[in-house]
Amino acid sequence: MAKGEQIGHPETSMENAVNESAFQDQYPDDYAHCYGCGRLNPRGLHLTSFWDGEETVCRFTPGSHYSGGFPGFLYGGMIASLIDCHGAGTAAAAKARQDGQSISRFVTASLKVDYLAPTPINKELEVRGKVVEIKGRKVTVDLWVIAAGTTCAKGTVLYVQLKGQE
Repeated sequence: MAKGEQIGHPETSMENAVNESAFQDQYPDDYAHCYGCGRLNPRGLHLTSFWDGEETVCRFTPGSHYSGGFPGFLYGGMIASLIDCHGAGTAAAAKARQDGQSISRFVTASLKVDYLAPTPINKELEVRGKVVEIKGRKVTVDLWVIAAGTTCAKGTVLYVQLKGQE
């Protein structure tokens, strides 16, 4: 690793950390091994998501080892992963909030990502989510990846709650 290179782990505000635990920290141990957001995956990214009013937020600073084909910018698969993992946490938290239940796990049924601008590495990214619809075990979430005030990507994801956890 180059001197001063960031390793690419999430950053959270102290305000959020004090007020509530991350959605992903509430996942049952059997479902906490995701590469992106699993707290029990020793090599994972350990993404964490929190409520910010009616939206959700996750912060992540990707290191240069997540570079795409063009130096200085994040590769598209990582952008999709950030959207997917933050969105799954958003779906789980929204369903739990609506039903007054504990957080359960959701899986991705459909993922659409639009890449709008190059996404920089070594800069804090903000991933924001907003629930569009909750219908039974299905939750649709709109998400945005933002760098220094610029929306670099947006996505819409449909998640389905695992059977037996409703």
